[in-house]
Amino acid sequence: MSACYVWLAIGALTLSTLLTRCSLFLLGHAVKFPPRVQHALRYAPAAALAAIVIPDLWLADGAAVFSWTNPKLWAGIGATLFFLGTRHLLATIVVGMALFSVLRLTL
Repeated sequence: MSACYVWLAIGALTLSTLLTRCSLFLLGHAVKFPPRVQHALRYAPAAALAAIVIPDLWLADGAAVFSWTNPKLWAGIGATLFFLGTRHLLATIVVGMALFSVLRLTL
């Protein structure tokens, strides 16, 4: 693979990334999504966060761990219950990390 080919590929990927990511910023006022699509897009950040966090709570070394000695799982359950009771996001993060720290040291 020549250096020219590598630089050409980097340039093409950069251009495609800029075009796809900046298109809505530059043309966003002209693009109108239907109300159902707008409603569905409101759930995208929560879905992305869940897709990152939930596998980390369940997996250890690539295998599912549903045991009493999994501190991540218990801290996640505790933080979820705390959030459902208070609806305070920052406090939920603090409680979840505190639970994880305590459970990691005790289990």
